[in-house]
Amino acid sequence: MSYEAKLTALGYRVEVVELNAGRLMHAVRTGNLIYTSGQVSRWGDREIKGKLGTDLSVEQGYEAARLSALGCLSAVKTLAGSLDNVVQIVKVLGMVNVAPGFDNTPGVIHGCSDLLIEVFGDAGRHARSAVGMTLPFDYAVEIEMIVEVR
Repeated sequence: MSYEAKLTALGYRVEVVELNAGRLMHAVRTGNLIYTSGQVSRWGDREIKGKLGTDLSVEQGYEAARLSALGCLSAVKTLAGSLDNVVQIVKVLGMVNVAPGFDNTPGVIHGCSDLLIEVFGDAGRHARSAVGMTLPFDYAVEIEMIVEVR
């Protein structure tokens, strides 16, 4: 089954997006690598905002990470033509909007990693960082990816 078909079977439709965001691009390609800008926990009409550890549970953060990952995949699809052209998810940087004392950032970013492995199999296994910080506009999660494509 193709990667795009797997996403559809999971209930997600990843569309091509406008990459030009004024001062920055949502993603750029150099050679066979696509670098995405940080994508926040917003997908379609859903968005997850708040701080992990006070406003949100790890489970809600996990879902927020999935939404952020979908944003990255839209940018990748736009530059690669299709997610079926993905060779390898190389690196994920997961940023979590944390309240003081919250330290389970890996548990939150597992939402992104699990989605990538579910869709891409071994090609979805990646190097990763999961860090806590204050995020713009109180979004729960922001994710960046580096993806190798054909």
